[in-house]
Amino acid sequence: MEVIEGGVRIEVPSTSEEEVGDDVFYNPNQELNRDCTIAVLRAYRERESRASTYCDAMAASGIRGVRAAADGWDVTACDLDPDAIDLCERNFERNGLDADVRQRDANVALHESVHDVVDVDPYGSPIPFADAALSNARDLVCVTATDTAPLCGAHFRAGIRRYSTVPQNTEYHREMGLRVLVSALVRTAARYDRAARPILAHATRHYVRCYLELEGGAGTADDCVDELGHVAHCEDCLHRVAERGFHATVPETCPACGSERVLVAGPIWLGSLRDPEFVAATRAAITPNMGTADRARDLLEEIEGELDQPTHYDQHRLCKAWGRPASGMDEFLDRLRDAGFDATRAHYAGTAFKTDATVEQIRDATEV
Repeated sequence: MEVIEGGVRIEVPSTSEEEVGDDVFYNPNQELNRDCTIAVLRAYRERESRASTYCDAMAASGIRGVRAAADGWDVTACDLDPDAIDLCERNFERNGLDADVRQRDANVALHESVHDVVDVDPYGSPIPFADAALSNARDLVCVTATDTAPLCGAHFRAGIRRYSTVPQNTEYHREMGLRVLVSALVRTAARYDRAARPILAHATRHYVRCYLELEGGAGTADDCVDELGHVAHCEDCLHRVAERGFHATVPETCPACGSERVLVAGPIWLGSLRDPEFVAATRAAITPNMGTADRARDLLEEIEGELDQPTHYDQHRLCKAWGRPASGMDEFLDRLRDAGFDATRAHYAGTAFKTDATVEQIRDATEV
């Protein structure tokens, strides 16, 4: 069947939601991801005028690469599946666009040549491709992960194996997953004396997505590594504290309530997950021909305004722990601000928010 997305027309196999998996050629649920990617590419071209080459390391139907080529990028599209390559070539031809389409394993392709921007969008974990991407991209690496259960700690052992960190399944599990992923990518880049700093990242539905700008030099790599650390989280009162450093200081009891049920996650990324100016430029690059334009603008606006705190709170989870009903989010956040604290919504969920207040201060400030 034919699909129109972002101003291009592509041929895709008919695939039901139940069939989405390793052999899927087109996933309609990832349109928001692709719309944001094109906006990021536009904003990044303004940020780094030299950037012109883009490698889609797992092209499948070619939709992401076709859209990038239509936007003026010099595209290399790779896939190991010969059927995917045939489909990809037809889709570039259908749109009158040139691309270097290669039947290659992603790791082989990324070691064969250097590209300004590398996009790694696998089914599952991107970690098997992280070394090749982060050691061979010139400017920007775009990464998707769909194995959210290991990332957020729901599949604890798998998270440790894949990401060489300790994830914990908390009420801010989406943010946990995003920071676990960024931590693994930052540590991978640092092995090559490269800094990988997120300029935009989000957790949406069943996946997490991050865009990391690269910079060479052991010193800059060290600066990124210094932004890794641990979060200690009390399962009873929901108090949490973040501490930078590879050595975790594990409290025996919660400093707020004395509970011995304290979880420690790390090393995770504790630094900022976005560059607000770049996020604003990305939002401005969203165009009406994008199928998810309104959703993308709303998402990016929320990300741009988020406080730089390493974890978010969930209002419903807090109110349940306190034994009181939840109020409207705007009213709830206004009470925090009136009490002198910074507070913003967080993009992870409708009841998610960030603040510089502690759990105890949130409780007192929002009590009616």
